[in-house]
Amino acid sequence: MKLGEAIARWPVVRQLREGDPLGLGKAAQSERSQALRPRIERADHVVQSICPYCAVGCGQLVYVKDGDVQHIEGDPASPISRGRLCPKGQASKSFVQSPLREYKVKYRRPYGTAWEELSLDQAMEMIADRIVDTRAASWEELTPEGRPANRTMAIGNLGGATLDNEENYLIKKLCVALGIVQVENQARI
Repeated sequence: MKLGEAIARWPVVRQLREGDPLGLGKAAQSERSQALRPRIERADHVVQSICPYCAVGCGQLVYVKDGDVQHIEGDPASPISRGRLCPKGQASKSFVQSPLREYKVKYRRPYGTAWEELSLDQAMEMIADRIVDTRAASWEELTPEGRPANRTMAIGNLGGATLDNEENYLIKKLCVALGIVQVENQARI
């Protein structure tokens, strides 16, 4: 590149030459920044969603191309978040595409020192067996005063903040049907 060309590319020279003395327009852009395009420009379509991180329920716009999430941003139409997302909500793309995402059930046996992979069917069977066995071993037909109890105090449920009202409703119904009375969630944390 010749000296004259290099000088002509300086922002101050461009500001004066292009009539942009405050450097607020085209003169302030480099060749690289002029070539940049928004991530959402290449998306095939946009899907409205709700952030799964906490119980607030911020609206999200998920930009998708060829079935892959390209970008996530706040939904301005959401009355909850009005287009804003916290850093966790903005990074929720990693739920889908993180290289650290687990796709298999991990299990560490009691007193074990290593994780092993289980099939989902095997893990679900283990959970169901443990619930049934614990419930049978700890079932209270009556209270110590002789009143009907029909409960187990050996099983509890702590729900997460990412559960919505419908999921919490179904979990509560399941727990009550099983006689589990210690049901709580940490949505207010």
